[in-house]
Amino acid sequence: MSKTPSIPGQEGTLATQRTTTPGSPRMDFWAIVLAGGEGVRLRPLVRTALGDERPKQYVPIFGRRTLLGQTLDRVRIGFPVDRTIVVTMERHAEYTAEELTGATHPHIFAQPADRGTAAAILAPTSEIARQDPGATVAIFPSDHYIPSDDVFMAHVAEVGTWVDAHPARIVLLGAQATEPEVEYGWIEPGEHLGEVTTGPVRAVRHFWEKPTRARAERCLRAGHLWNTSVVIGKVDTLLKVGRRSTPEIIDALVEAPRSAGIGDHPPVLQAAYERMPKANFSRSVLEACPDSLAVARLPRLAWADLGSPRRVIEVMDRLGIRPPWADRLSASA
Repeated sequence: MSKTPSIPGQEGTLATQRTTTPGSPRMDFWAIVLAGGEGVRLRPLVRTALGDERPKQYVPIFGRRTLLGQTLDRVRIGFPVDRTIVVTMERHAEYTAEELTGATHPHIFAQPADRGTAAAILAPTSEIARQDPGATVAIFPSDHYIPSDDVFMAHVAEVGTWVDAHPARIVLLGAQATEPEVEYGWIEPGEHLGEVTTGPVRAVRHFWEKPTRARAERCLRAGHLWNTSVVIGKVDTLLKVGRRSTPEIIDALVEAPRSAGIGDHPPVLQAAYERMPKANFSRSVLEACPDSLAVARLPRLAWADLGSPRRVIEVMDRLGIRPPWADRLSASA
């Protein structure tokens, strides 16, 4: 099997800052890592830098580790491997096999078809609920830049504890906005609900997924937060909110035969996925149910969603990295 290539000039360039260590991992705290996207918007970067067509999460953009590998390294700080699920696609099997080697690795939830992020989140959540009905789940995209892993995961652990005391709320991690970005979701915080050490946890008054430029400018002026797409909630609350907003997905999952274990499902879920509509979790679920949400702002740390070549170049500029292909990519970003 071929070795995953590295982007030239990036070996060892990203040093992780380790300043705070969370407590021992909780055995009722599960991680879902989303790695099923095709990375279409980042495909020009991958093609220009590597001459490769693989999805971005399987590419080592910063350092020797792929984006998915860096995400799993981060998640491992707070979650046992056997309580971590990587959601991918059956057609990504070759890339997944390259990434998740060795006898011990996270559960692999290989979806039989692309039904959007709503199914990618609700399907593994329903399997966790069958095995561990009182579980708390944290959902992580696999394409983020976060250099302060321990600080970030300490915040996740603390928000998870807050969710235990407030099980009816799904908490979004919000980032301080610096520009009127139209490719992010925006969160308008509402009333005070509680505290974690880094600040308040607030209700969500409004949520907008990828708003217009005019809306994004108003959100920025009002001090609203970017949605990082990191979500923490109880499994039953996530499924209840999913039923309110995307009942066809939940109905298909409920009617599917029970799988033998987490991720052991391709024949079981094939028919269920064929029945599901395609839906985006942020737009179809979060935007539709703000009354079930809360938001906790990230502590002071760098964060970026590496969803486009422009954002990758911005992070590289911040790190003082300028590989030979960056100028060509900047012209088309």
